[in-house]
Amino acid sequence: MLELINYTKTYPNGKIGAKNVNLKVEKGDIFAFIGHNGAGKTTTIKSIVGINDISDGDILINGISIKENPIKCKSMMAYVPDNPDIYNSLTGIQYINLVADIFKVNKKDREILTKKYATALEILNDLNNPISTYSHGMRQKLVLISAFVHSPKLLILDEPFVGLDPKASFVIKNIMKEFVENGGAIFFSTHVLEVAEKLCNKVAIIKNGEIVSSGTMTEIKKDKTLENVFLESENV
Repeated sequence: MLELINYTKTYPNGKIGAKNVNLKVEKGDIFAFIGHNGAGKTTTIKSIVGINDISDGDILINGISIKENPIKCKSMMAYVPDNPDIYNSLTGIQYINLVADIFKVNKKDREILTKKYATALEILNDLNNPISTYSHGMRQKLVLISAFVHSPKLLILDEPFVGLDPKASFVIKNIMKEFVENGGAIFFSTHVLEVAEKLCNKVAIIKNGEIVSSGTMTEIKKDKTLENVFLESENV
């Protein structure tokens, strides 16, 4: 579903954001991408979704190069950034409909899915209010709903639980599990290692732009906690 092949990102000032990253996310995977601030997580994610260009290597979405066919790749995935900057002048439902229009979701399907996810996240009655009145947590819920409403094959999440209350986090985790059970794949960065350890079947640790450890959660943890593995990687 998602494959990074010797992916490298070098900025104009010569700084290397990511170097020779090789990762593979398959259908059914919930793949955690962890590392300290500035390790290269967001840089990598922005290249996956087509915001950052790729200096070397390639990134494939369902076998298709994001460099060669970015529109086709973007049509198969949804991206939720760590900071939900969205159109304050729109209402919640207008924003969802805007995203649904872009991805050509028919009226019936978008109504069913919007109601399903907005009800689960307890935001249904707020969808007619302007986004300018939303809290950070409500904006995060709205962006997540808009991601799920067009039924992508691949979900890219950058710190998806930031700003969510415990109940909403629990609901999102269940939605993520349902998503991959139905054939989707999820790649997400997080600093909440306990969540990653319990939710994900695969994990990669990035440090200074390079992957220092990658594999199934069982392989990486062995007889340790993910937190211990991560802290040990930071001291190498």
